[in-house]
Parts: sequence; C-alpha cells; structure tokens
Amino acid sequence: MSTRIPAGADSASTAVARPSSAPAGPDAGPARPSRRRWALLFGLGWLAQVAVRLWLGSAQTVPVATPDESGYLFAARVLTGGPDADMSSGTVYRGGYPLLLLPALLAGDGPVAVYRGALVINALVSALMLPLGHLLLRRLGVRRRWSYVFAHVTALLPCVLFYSEFVLTDAILPVIVVGWLLLVHTWLNAPPPADRGSAVRLHLAGAGASLLVAYAHACHSRGAILLVAHVALLAAALVCRWRRGGAVSVAVLAAAAGTAAATLLNRSLLPHMYPHGDNDLGANVVRRLTTGDGWAWMTSLGTGQVWYQAVATGGVAAVGLAAVAFAVFRPRAASAVPGTPGRTRALALAVIAVVAGIAFATSAALPVEYRIGNYVYGRYLACITPVLFAAGVAVLLRASQRALLGAAAAAVALTLAAACVVQWYAGDLLSLYTYTAYDFPETAFLTWDWAEFHLWHATAAGLLILVAAVVFARPRRHGPPVLAAVLAAVGIGMSVTATDRIARPLVREATAHTDLRRSVDLREQRSIAVDWNVPWTIRLSHYYWAWWSEGRVFDARWTPPPQDADLIVLAWPDDVPATASWPHGAPPGWHVVDSRRTVSGDWAAWSR
Repeated sequence: MSTRIPAGADSASTAVARPSSAPAGPDAGPARPSRRRWALLFGLGWLAQVAVRLWLGSAQTVPVATPDESGYLFAARVLTGGPDADMSSGTVYRGGYPLLLLPALLAGDGPVAVYRGALVINALVSALMLPLGHLLLRRLGVRRRWSYVFAHVTALLPCVLFYSEFVLTDAILPVIVVGWLLLVHTWLNAPPPADRGSAVRLHLAGAGASLLVAYAHACHSRGAILLVAHVALLAAALVCRWRRGGAVSVAVLAAAAGTAAATLLNRSLLPHMYPHGDNDLGANVVRRLTTGDGWAWMTSLGTGQVWYQAVATGGVAAVGLAAVAFAVFRPRAASAVPGTPGRTRALALAVIAVVAGIAFATSAALPVEYRIGNYVYGRYLACITPVLFAAGVAVLLRASQRALLGAAAAAVALTLAAACVVQWYAGDLLSLYTYTAYDFPETAFLTWDWAEFHLWHATAAGLLILVAAVVFARPRRHGPPVLAAVLAAVGIGMSVTATDRIARPLVREATAHTDLRRSVDLREQRSIAVDWNVPWTIRLSHYYWAWWSEGRVFDARWTPPPQDADLIVLAWPDDVPATASWPHGAPPGWHVVDSRRTVSGDWAAWSR
C-alpha cells in the first residue's frame, strides 16, 4: 500500500507519516534496479562515506576537543586494564563509547596508532547513516531513488561528518538515535504477530530499540533523555493497547537490563579517573531549576541550540521541526495519515521531547564558561538533527505548494524568533566573550569568518539557503537533484573548511606545544605527575603522549612534586630558567628534559 499525500496544509504532516512497505511513488517498472544492484549501491556508497571520513581525519593525531576526547581515550585505556588518568574535578565521561574503541587500543602500540584506530571505528559506524537515512526517508514517504540520494546528503551533514573526525560520542550518537527511531517505529506499527516468526521479529525490534537507548545512556547523559522518551513510548503502547503486555514486557526488560549494565560500567570508571570527585554538574541543574535566573539561562541557551541547528542546515531542520510539531498539535493532520495516527503523533511527540529535553537539560547543566558557545552551540542537538533534516527533506519533496510555503514560513519564524531570544539574553556577550572556532564549524562557513561570531549574518545566510531550497524543490523532475546538489555542496563545504581552518591548526598547535616524544622515551616512564597549575589542556595532552603511564595531578603551590613519579611536569614561572621551575630547588638526580613557553601556558618536564 502506498502512502497518499493529503492535499492542502495537512500535507506537512507527511514528514512523520507511517511508512509503507511499497515505494511511495511509482518507480519505473522495467528500469527499477534489482535487489543486487541496490545492495551494490549501498555497499559502494557506504565505502565512499567511510573514505570521505578517513580523508578528512587523516591529519588528526592528537586530541584537540579537550577534555572530551582525552576523557574517552583514557576511559577506554582503563577498560583494557591500562593505567589510570586523574581527571578529578572534571566532567564524567561514560564508558559506552570507550567500550566501542577497545579494538583500537588492543591493536595500537602507541597513542597515535590508538587515536587513528579510533577514527577508523568512527568512520565505519558514522557511515551507517547512509542506509539508516535511506530507511528513514523511505518511511517518511520519499521515493526510493531520492531516498538514496538524500541519505548521502544526510550522511554528509557536518553534525554527522565533521564530528566523526574526533574521538567523541558525537561521532556515533546520530546513528544510534536514527537506529532507535527506526526500530521503535517498526515495533509500534508492526501488525499483530500472525506466527512465531513475526512474533520474534516484533520482540527483536522492541528489544533492539531498548538496548540502543540503554547504550546511548552508557555513552552520554543525552542518552538519559532518549531513555525517558523511550519508556514513555512503551507506556503509551501499553495504555493505548498498541502492543500487548508480552511485547511491552520484553522491551521493558531489555531496557532495564541494558540500563543496569550501563550504570555498572560507568561506576567502575569513577575511582580510576575521578578519585577526588567530579565537577558535579547535577548541582548546576538543581540551581537552574530552582531560581528565576536559572530558568532564564536554561531556556535562552536551549533556544540558542535550536537556532544553531536551524541555521546550520540551511533551515531544512527547522522545516522538519515545524512539520513534526504540526503532526503533534494538529489531530486532523495526524489522522489524515493512513494507518495509525495515534502512533504517528506519539512518535512525533517523542522527537519533540528529545529535542527540548536535550536542549534545555544540557543548558541547565552547563557552567558559566565565558565563551560565546555557551549561548549558541551545535554539538548537543547534533544527534537528533539528521532526523529533523530528513523530515524537512520529506516536506520539500512531497508537500503541496501551500503546505510547503506554510512549513517554510514557520521555519523562518522559528529561526528569527530564536535569534531574537539569543540576542536579547546574550547581547554584547556575543562579541565580548571568548570565541572558540571549534564551536562554530557551520556558522563560520556561512559568514566566512573563523575569528568572530555573527548572529544575524549567519541567520540571513541560513534562511537564504532555505529560500533556495524551496525554489529548487518545486520542479518535480529536475528539482530534487538540484536540491540535493546544493545541500550536499553546503554540507561538504562546511566540513572541509572546518577541517582545514579549525581541526588541523589545532592539531599542529597541540603537537608543537606538548609533544615530548623527541625528548624522553615515554615507554620507560611508568607514571607521570602534572602540576595543577599547568593549563588543563596541556596537562591532558601530556597524559596522552605518555600513553603507557599512570597520570596523576598535584598542586605544586602546596604539595612537593611526588618523587615516586618517573616524569614530572611543572608550571614554568616567567623570568626564570626552566631549571628553576622546581619549587625550592630540585632534589639530586632530577633534571629538565624539555620545556616550552606557549600561548596556552608554560611548562618544564623533569625526569631522573
């Protein structure tokens, strides 16, 4: 059964329509590719996506997205039985993603080899956005050929592609979220089991969705939002009798078992990486939820995250968000979709809840860091952006003229309103606070400025791309390929320029400022102790280069350097030689093996 596109404004709801097993449009019968040809297309496409990721990440050899990358690498090292790394007073990094990196640690014989191996794993997983994006677009009613084309475009979004160049959960979370949504959609909409085989498939879909959200919970705190949304869907399925108690029980048990395992895994890392406690982000959440200023901070920063995703995708994600909201709040629109309007609305509501939950919960937890990225940030919502982008593409390709213009107008209004909220709350801080180029890979490309942030220039550029997308999508014959080419060019341009102007300079700088490999045989150093007064970015880089060593931290202002360590890195005061960096004079046998004065901070390394 094919999904008919309702006429008029209700067509916007097709972005969250129930899929059908048959193609949404009439593919030409004789020219329709065989299954073997499609398998070949997906195989070659996946390899091409992997190759693009490996090419972009070819110059990455050292963690630069600190402390996040370092935290995940050290957690993976601990999971293999390797040495500890003291990251006390920092953010807790969970064990789910490091668990995926274990093959890289087992195969690599040094920090760079491990890092490159991790990027290979990222590429293999991140490229799965191609088949998953294809399935998502098919379920949104897009024709087969265009689903394949726009799945490539989705896989090339910077929120999917750029972050695969770093050892971050952001490299895999978009794939996990899309996979979860597909599985839970299958579970909700499958017909009642007619035989043992269909019952098994139903239970596998429910258990698979539960295990995926449990794994997301093991990877990052954002996974907790997914877990809450998933549990709410399971409860709705039981209350509304969409699924019988047995099917719900299997899914609930899988979620409970996966969450329990994730909790045990994450707790096992705490004594090895946070012996003196973490930075207690939970206290930030409580404070923000119980004060008026906290609510203003949380809602404005969350709105800034929504603004960023709208602009970073040329307005397409905003169109998708408007379409999803339309399906939630317009009962007639949801019922116009053949099949299961209640389940469609529940899924749409879950997507909205994930967007709002991630945006506002992460904003509530953020400390004041005096950087522009506090107020407009893209990484946290990057995991759900491919879903919104795919929904927006479905509207562009399938909606009637009236519905498309309505969705585009809603997207423009949403983007402008979000920009106004950011301007009202942040104001002059958008130019006074620290600009970190890594926070703005997409908007820097849109404004062609990698040194300053421009709220309204980026907004105008993003909306201009949206206008072009609406225009290009209208010719039904030639519009889709032109639209795909424009969106792909923008996405690739963002990732390539971000790699060239942001990622690679950071690698060169970090290597020049911290690489000790030419000064000392780091394999012989079984422990390294770093002065707390050395900037934390440099401290974590030293832990990284001394890959085989246990990492400790001490405060040289109050504590003598621990002489049981094999390598000690001290803060190097101004106007004194490196040999005078040891407080009150170095004990016999200790000598300086390297020292650097850098823009990040000055240090001297001592060894026996």
